[in-house]
Amino acid sequence: MAPSAQEPSAEEAAAKGPERPRRRRADAVRNRERVLAAAKAVFSAGGTEASLEAVARQAGVGIGTLYRHFPTREALYEAVYRREVEQLGELAEALKGEPDPVEALRRWLHSNVAFVATKKGMAAALAIAAHGKTDLAAFSYERLTTAVGSLLARAAAEGRIRADVGAEDILRALIAMCYMNDQPGWQASVLRLVDVFVDGLRVPPRG
Repeated sequence: MAPSAQEPSAEEAAAKGPERPRRRRADAVRNRERVLAAAKAVFSAGGTEASLEAVARQAGVGIGTLYRHFPTREALYEAVYRREVEQLGELAEALKGEPDPVEALRRWLHSNVAFVATKKGMAAALAIAAHGKTDLAAFSYERLTTAVGSLLARAAAEGRIRADVGAEDILRALIAMCYMNDQPGWQASVLRLVDVFVDGLRVPPRG
């Protein structure tokens, strides 16, 4: 029997069937990204006292949607942190195309200053999220050392910077510069220190 005018054919039903699940998945991905972006802003400003309700309002989603993606406050802290670390790794990959390897390293370190600035506002929150989670510390360490290590290796291979400085040295120096400065305007001060530090890594031109 031919399908009635009111009923879709089998072919039409098959074609329409996946649309709603795909649309739901796309909406879920967008909502998750909105929550992460909102959480970064809210937690950076309010630390551990910032409410999840404030995050949901900032993201423009219901509190139930937030909890579906992140069932606990700690899960949300960890997700924000991982996302920031992943973005720094992606930036390092993109900077491999920078013509000047020393400037690529400088730009990556400058971006890390902004990264630390957001983390200072949620340092206690991150401590809660990371407590007992060696996998989170390992993830951060591996991703960041790999990122800066690739930029260092390129600059050293081209004879532009000293070859006796490793990725861990760079990260320790950066952390020290950031956390020794807490006065208003500290970011501008640290950026200047980063520039001095990077210039000190340069190999003087021969002759």
